[in-house]
Amino acid sequence: MNIIATEFSGLLVVEPKVFGDSRGFFFESYQEDRYRKAGIDASFVQDNCSRSCRGTLRGLHYQLTKPQGKLVFVTRGEVVDIVVDLRRSSPTFGRSLSIVLNEQNHQQVYVPPGFAHGFCVTSDSADFCYKCTGYYDPADERTLLWNDSALGIDWPDVLPRILSAKDERGVLLRDAETYP
Repeated sequence: MNIIATEFSGLLVVEPKVFGDSRGFFFESYQEDRYRKAGIDASFVQDNCSRSCRGTLRGLHYQLTKPQGKLVFVTRGEVVDIVVDLRRSSPTFGRSLSIVLNEQNHQQVYVPPGFAHGFCVTSDSADFCYKCTGYYDPADERTLLWNDSALGIDWPDVLPRILSAKDERGVLLRDAETYP
């Protein structure tokens, strides 16, 4: 596999080695020793998958006192994946990264604790999977407002945009509880 470092400390893009032939393809979506040697020294405790229709925007979510690292990828369809650095001590605090994840490129993103995360579906539907380093705790979850102009996120122009009530009520970065 190939690991691509980003300007964000700890945030990595993973390009797994894909073996394909006339029958289809095969790749390891996670192998602990290999990922640890590549710089993803995380212990995953929960796997989640969602299916969403075109225009669905989920996020930007994070857990404040029980932050989660996430290894995210798409098994079907396509999304624009977004992360926002919420670590005040980081030189990239408040900045975002956008990456296209789809069933063709098989790329994964390792999002370390300290980031808000979200995505927007650009295909007819998308199956989105993620491994988490901590358990989901709804009482600890926070939502950053997806369209806060301070974040400078260039969301895909997919209409209609479908958001949950919780995501529509996200808070601005200037008002958000963040990490040290």
